[in-house]
Amino acid sequence: MTEPLRKNSVLRFVRRAAVLTFALTAAACASTPQISPQVASLPDPPQMPETVTPSQREHQRILASYGGAYHNPRLEALISQTVEKLASASEHPELRYRVTILNSPAVNAFALPSGQLYVTRGMLALASDTSELASVLAHEMAHVLARHAATREDKAKQAAIVSRVVSDVLNDPQMGALALAKSKLALATFSRGQELEADGIGVELASRAGFDPYGASRFLTAMGRNASLKPSNAAADPRLVDFLSSHPSTPERVKNAVARARQLSAPSGPARERGAYLAALSGVPYGEDPSDGMVRGRRFLHPRLGFSFVAPAGFSLDNTAQAVLGIKDDGEQALRMDVVRVPAEQTLTSYLTSGWIEGVDPASATDITVNGFAGATALAKGDQWSFRLYVVRFGAEVYRFVFATKNRTAAADRAFRASIDSFRRTSDTENANARPLRIQLATVKGGDTPETFAARMSTEQPLDRFLLLNGLQPGQTLTPGAEVKIVTE
Repeated sequence: MTEPLRKNSVLRFVRRAAVLTFALTAAACASTPQISPQVASLPDPPQMPETVTPSQREHQRILASYGGAYHNPRLEALISQTVEKLASASEHPELRYRVTILNSPAVNAFALPSGQLYVTRGMLALASDTSELASVLAHEMAHVLARHAATREDKAKQAAIVSRVVSDVLNDPQMGALALAKSKLALATFSRGQELEADGIGVELASRAGFDPYGASRFLTAMGRNASLKPSNAAADPRLVDFLSSHPSTPERVKNAVARARQLSAPSGPARERGAYLAALSGVPYGEDPSDGMVRGRRFLHPRLGFSFVAPAGFSLDNTAQAVLGIKDDGEQALRMDVVRVPAEQTLTSYLTSGWIEGVDPASATDITVNGFAGATALAKGDQWSFRLYVVRFGAEVYRFVFATKNRTAAADRAFRASIDSFRRTSDTENANARPLRIQLATVKGGDTPETFAARMSTEQPLDRFLLLNGLQPGQTLTPGAEVKIVTE
């Protein structure tokens, strides 16, 4: 979650956010099965001179939406060398590519028609060797080489339609709850056929450049496993998934990538380069950047803004660039927290009934106090969802909490109120000690097992996460002397 928004009209921002989000997503290839739609307020895109090209403008917007660029000389050098090998082996070695690492925990990679490539920190953390990295870069380069971006104009029109749909959803409390519950939703620019074509071209290109052609199938498998560790999307509206999802399923892509790799006459000893890759990855932050807030279990902490709150029991949190989203493990409840600027002279009860969400019962709007901060609460009702709204004035900003439940009960209300009562100012010591998780390397010794390394992990689902990050299957033994990735503070 980024810095507070400086806007008076929330609804205007919601609509602007949808347009910008889907414009960005239309440029993306989506290295995960689904891409998160940012359906909340976004700050204005950076102001740029009229002489800025469309690619430059889009580049700045991408940076703004993905936490900016992440600079790491070792990783950047490794990526540059990999791209040079791939470009030299392509049918158009004269094309030039530039790669930006995005400071985002999302597992994603995409390309602009100009040859500007993007990979996230999350994608780099998931890869286990240079050949897997090469498979991702080769896939994105394939989109450029095959001129798949020629379809962008049609897709931009589709994105405009979708943005209107999302805008309508957010003005409908019932559908808004579904948008709350679904934090990952896909809109891909490239067709299913184009994605499979890029997979095939990428595998062949990586092989010609001397990389292991099976790197693509390994990484695609890791993506599927990574998606399985995400919170359940059971409460998401399947109609929206069908309307927006256009990527082939991960199993289909893995099957095709394996088949293509088998067809290739790979050079002797294709390079996986695991050691060099892990060395470059050591020390890289894992997960959120604390400056944009961080999730630790059910707790969300934002050291730069100086606040914290705890979600109700059973909730999993997702920190996006525009809001903190949460969903209960049974899919029956969801939450959303974001920040807006409300004029100091406007009462919080009047803000709750000002129209930023429909279906509010004005008679239910009451003032409250949350750990010494002025607040207010109200109820809203949709056809299938009930909402408990809270707003808390913290400094110059107002923090909005929307709790959605399919069945409103006294127990649910108590859980929501307990979550709001956990909202507090954090101490200087807490803020100073809020450090990012980082990827560290450890050497396997005799007697070490995945379980012993999982005990050193500072993540949720530590054993599953350890196996995933190291490309291991459950029950697989470790090789003494091998290096493995662990995540610690």
